[in-house]
Amino acid sequence: MSTDQTRARVEAFKSQHSGLVIQVIDNPKRIIPAALNRAIRASTGKIIVRLDAHSIPDDTFVERCVADLAAGKGDNVGGIWLVTAGRDTWMAKAIAAAAAHPLGVGDALYRFTDKAAEVDTVPFGSFYRSTFDQIGFFDESLLTNEDYEYNTRLRQHGGKVWLNPQIRSVYFSRPDLPSLARYGYWKWQMLRRYPKTVRWRQALPPLFVLSIIGLILFSFWRPARWLLVIEIVGYFMILAAAAFPIAVRKKDLKIWPGIPLAIACMHLSWGSGFLWSALTSIIQREK
Repeated sequence: MSTDQTRARVEAFKSQHSGLVIQVIDNPKRIIPAALNRAIRASTGKIIVRLDAHSIPDDTFVERCVADLAAGKGDNVGGIWLVTAGRDTWMAKAIAAAAAHPLGVGDALYRFTDKAAEVDTVPFGSFYRSTFDQIGFFDESLLTNEDYEYNTRLRQHGGKVWLNPQIRSVYFSRPDLPSLARYGYWKWQMLRRYPKTVRWRQALPPLFVLSIIGLILFSFWRPARWLLVIEIVGYFMILAAAAFPIAVRKKDLKIWPGIPLAIACMHLSWGSGFLWSALTSIIQREK
């Protein structure tokens, strides 16, 4: 249901590749999980390989996904992101570097690992069609994080999520800080249902935001003011120290100040979004 000529481009591609069976499925709800579910229900093949916008799969992407599924390595098989700037600006390049750094994304291995492993989630993913008949489809009440929720359900049913770093796709990261900041709210909605899935990388940003809020509230007390200054200055010194080698490695010192800003934006938006979602959920439940 987009208005950016997607349908026209798909039709043009179909006319150039008449040997391929390509079907366009309308998505009136205009949300990701609804689109996935409608497409999966319309599918006729034994294997589903998910490919999203903002990405370009490697030439062997589908081949390797199918091979690992056939080898029984996982019930959902996926690969790694080669994170690329979403725009040709210094800030977009800094965001791309931050989105591939452990300080920005914690232990989300699909953003930086080179080792195959069983993991909690992978981007996109590939599945046997029968898997959806067994454990259900994507949760349409979640506007984002539907993939993490699905993989949680898959693992709870005894399934395995497998990451193969040879399965690669270029992922175009957010181009600016405002778009990067839309983060966190729906993650809480998912974690409410599966509290045991909380990982350290998800808990630290909300705790960091809470500590800042607490020190600000007690800033009338001089030690609290000093602690607030020490925390913020120390935080950005750590981020700046971690960012410098990246900028040197990429031979682009212009992105050095942008990387700490991007990581801080990710931490603060995720932490505050998580806390706000939790607070509103508690208030609604009390009503």
